Amino acid sequence: MNDEIIDKYFEAGRIAGTILRKGSREVQIGATYRDVVDFVEDLVAGEGAGLAFPLNLSLNENAAHDTASVGDIRKFQKGDVVKLDLGVHIDGYIADTATTIDLGNNRLLVEASEQALACAIDLVRPGVTVGQLGTVIQQQIEQRGYHPVANLTGHGLDQYIIHCPPNIPNVGITGGAVLQEGMVFAIEPFASTGSGRVSERQRVEIFQQIAIKPVRLASARKVLESIRDRHGMPFARRWLPEDKMDVAISSLVRSQVLHAYPVLADLPGSLVSQHEHTLIVTGDGCTVTTR
Repeated sequence: MNDEIIDKYFEAGRIAGTILRKGSREVQIGATYRDVVDFVEDLVAGEGAGLAFPLNLSLNENAAHDTASVGDIRKFQKGDVVKLDLGVHIDGYIADTATTIDLGNNRLLVEASEQALACAIDLVRPGVTVGQLGTVIQQQIEQRGYHPVANLTGHGLDQYIIHCPPNIPNVGITGGAVLQEGMVFAIEPFASTGSGRVSERQRVEIFQQIAIKPVRLASARKVLESIRDRHGMPFARRWLPEDKMDVAISSLVRSQVLHAYPVLADLPGSLVSQHEHTLIVTGDGCTVTTR
């Protein structure tokens, strides 16, 4: 990486961290999902930055991949555990950060993922393995009586690429990738009162173009034209022109031009907390871009 690229990572991180804090204050009992999502995404546009993915707003047992839909009238209620996961990019250089807002009495659950993240960051330096990071994450969550979500991981970041090596596990593993100076990745522990594993739900609002192929439907071509400037990064259904979009999206998913991201959830009635920062490995540790 040269200085210009590093500056873009830090500018994306500064914007993401600031906006995430502002968005968190909008999550209140009685507020609507759509209002919070629009507020946060509009702030990103107002900074002259881009969204690396639609704002993820996932509730209670839902751990990831939920966002507001067109005409969404859902409101936050007392007792909810709300995850906000925000991705911001400058010319494709991404900052990915998340926090949990507790609208009930779940302080220890929120603390579990927050402290797991802090302890993992403290451990980062060249020569450390991702397995060691997973071990400290697991320890911090389990010592508070919760389960780390084993089938969700942190991930590397690259220009216009949200998920690439190294994967950062939330449980201890033997070995794994060795951290090197200059690596950019996000660590994102999830703590759960449920099983510690997520599965796909029926709700799907987020998609990503994964292939370029000829398409026959005019509405499908319209979808692809509208997401051309995404450079392959995920988008929300609500960002599209509304006419015949459901048919078009279904066609594009079937033909494997688009990949669908169903909501990922632990057991019904469980609660999941999440915290996340993006960092760059330095010669003697790391620098967090999203604080």
